[in-house]
Amino acid sequence: MSTEKKFASQADLDEKKVTFEQLSEHAWAYTAEGDPNTGIVIGDDAVLVADTQATPAMAADVIRRIREVSDKPIRYVVLTHYHAVRVLGASAYGAQQILASQDTYDLIVERGEQDKASEIGRFPRLFRNVESVPAGMTWPTITFNGKMTLWLGKLEVQLLQLGRGHTKGDTVVWLPGERTLLSGDLVEYDATPYAGDAYFQDWPQTLAHIAALQPTALVPGRGPALKGPAQVQAGLDATRAFVSDLYASVKAGAAAGKDLKTVYRETYATLKPRYGQWVIFDHCMPFDVTRAYDEATAHPHPRIWTAERDRVMWETLES
Repeated sequence: MSTEKKFASQADLDEKKVTFEQLSEHAWAYTAEGDPNTGIVIGDDAVLVADTQATPAMAADVIRRIREVSDKPIRYVVLTHYHAVRVLGASAYGAQQILASQDTYDLIVERGEQDKASEIGRFPRLFRNVESVPAGMTWPTITFNGKMTLWLGKLEVQLLQLGRGHTKGDTVVWLPGERTLLSGDLVEYDATPYAGDAYFQDWPQTLAHIAALQPTALVPGRGPALKGPAQVQAGLDATRAFVSDLYASVKAGAAAGKDLKTVYRETYATLKPRYGQWVIFDHCMPFDVTRAYDEATAHPHPRIWTAERDRVMWETLES
């Protein structure tokens, strides 16, 4: 880890190959080799999109692929959580409603502007044509607590808060009749979970609640779509292992009185052999360890990331 290491993912400029595939009768997955995924539900009379891509220009590719298989109106956009890379493309869809948990709405109020500036600085490739994003925040038009059910004709779609993990507002989209789930960033596959706004001690139990639904297909936040119970379980297990291994390492270091930089270097070395080949491992680790150290010491709730805090943290840990 030399001083030459580029900040976050500023050196990540390679385009990714997009896959658009059907997972069940009504559910589709838009995935891109570890870039943020979008889940699509094509109901009897309308389309629902979960997670929008980072800009309207990037959302246009999702819309183009939806139009190859359906001409039904895109009526609903679901924000599985508040992160800019997931929500700032929302305006492109022309949806009647933008749906999110009340906790996600509250996070947008509290830290949406700072998160937007922070994420654009970290990941320039994912915010291609960022000038196409309308001024201001992307605001939900309907919020819920715990559970909300939509009917797309005769198709039942449940929006569920199963617990805190990636953020406090995490929402999954569940098709009970098809046992298909759109997880947002609660689940990743062959991709490193970003945990800068996480609740490490809650996340494994939230994954257990997902497992209890017994999904047979799952669109993770990053990585390929998971098909069949075995792949779904592998995604859940790998995400849980990463979150648990990282927090255990950080908690032990903090309990021993070690400073953040020492804990970071030790945790990086511990996790690198098992997880180092996952997408955005080097990007996520400084943020993840910083948040875990906070949670293990003095900050039960995630502190706000600003562009300035990002830089100071990165220079402290990577210098």
